[in-house]
Amino acid sequence: MDILVAIKQVPDTDKVKMDPVTGTMVREGVDAIVNPLDLYAIELAIRLKEKHGGKVTAFTMGPPAADKALREAMAMGCDSGVLVTDRAFSGSDTWATSYALSRAVAKLGKYDLILTGERATDGDTGQVGPCLAAWLGIPVLSYVGSVDTGAAGADLASGQKIVARRLVEEGYQRVEVELPCLLTVVKSIANPRLPTLRGKKYARQTPLTILCAADLDADPACLGLKGSPTKVAKIFYPKVTRSGTMVRAKDESEIDAAVDSLVAFLEAKDLLGGLES
Repeated sequence: MDILVAIKQVPDTDKVKMDPVTGTMVREGVDAIVNPLDLYAIELAIRLKEKHGGKVTAFTMGPPAADKALREAMAMGCDSGVLVTDRAFSGSDTWATSYALSRAVAKLGKYDLILTGERATDGDTGQVGPCLAAWLGIPVLSYVGSVDTGAAGADLASGQKIVARRLVEEGYQRVEVELPCLLTVVKSIANPRLPTLRGKKYARQTPLTILCAADLDADPACLGLKGSPTKVAKIFYPKVTRSGTMVRAKDESEIDAAVDSLVAFLEAKDLLGGLES
């Protein structure tokens, strides 16, 4: 079976910066990593390939430096990588991003299954996976915690259907869906493996497929910042301030005064109602 894994290169979570003018994330000069939640999708894809055969292709949209994310995925066990990159994609929101990725998937041709992480740690929306499925017109199962490779394994291997368990508020929901489809997975799906030395050598030596805007047969009006219906109107950094009175108690008399002060404060806030002295 042919499996596609949509991944994203994100800034380290403690180094996210926003451009106050454009309202977009600043990625230049910032240390970047593979979105941690995408590693679980990569692991599931590799396990399915090991059990049922086929190939796994990782793909991402981003600047040229995003090739590092693809090579890490290949070092883990993916067979190939596709980088969708062009300045025309700059500033894309989830709608424009999923549209561009859908055109890239159409360009790649036949596939049986698309996997993504639950969400990206930078935007934290969880929208791109389901939007991608909508653009492609295929079913989507979100928050998948496990995939049945037992009795339903034959149907999965033959590219007919997949049986998965979704994480929902009440517990789990068992769903059967026809292929091709898209799954967004949660952490319980599998423990991501580490890249091997052999995998790193393979990733370094294997060329990537590069797709630019002109390769996608896409509507230019739907790409990038101008094709994004959602925009950041204002950016501000909240200031945490604490105003109050600090009482230092160094001896017994000051302790009594501090307690009286605290009781008075709680009474003023009506927080001692119903309590007997």
